[in-house]
Amino acid sequence: MRIRCRENGPFVVAMPVEVVDSLGNPFPIATDKEFVALCRCGASQRKPFCDGSHKGCGFTGAELAPVPPTPEPL
Repeated sequence: MRIRCRENGPFVVAMPVEVVDSLGNPFPIATDKEFVALCRCGASQRKPFCDGSHKGCGFTGAELAPVPPTPEPL
């Protein structure tokens, strides 16, 4: 499974994936989807899914993974 962090946007998860609530009940996801976008701004009206609210609520999230140091030449 791969999860991509979109700059100032949602987590994008490649399908197939199952998203469940705190009781283990699955959220319905169309089977023809290639990915699902999960809210990380907290403003979505469709939580846990993204509805684009991050664009108007001032959310910023541009974290980058650490880059390994370049090895010294021999």
